[in-house]
Amino acid sequence: MPVALNANQPARSAASPYVVGQDGEGHWVAFETGGRAGGIFRTRRDAIRYACVETGCRPDEVALAVEPIRFRLS
Repeated sequence: MPVALNANQPARSAASPYVVGQDGEGHWVAFETGGRAGGIFRTRRDAIRYACVETGCRPDEVALAVEPIRFRLS
């Protein structure tokens, strides 16, 4: 379940274009929910920075996942 980066705003998993979290192996990932963009990152900070840049740094458009993310590169 994603949580909002901004604690004053509730998470909107369906409306958040980007999700940041860890995959089952502990890698930090960030991806666009439509599946068009994303990647694996060295740190949580790098993943959040990528999602922030991609969304124009609008915190309501980036969600943090609480549970492991299933992430596949195609």
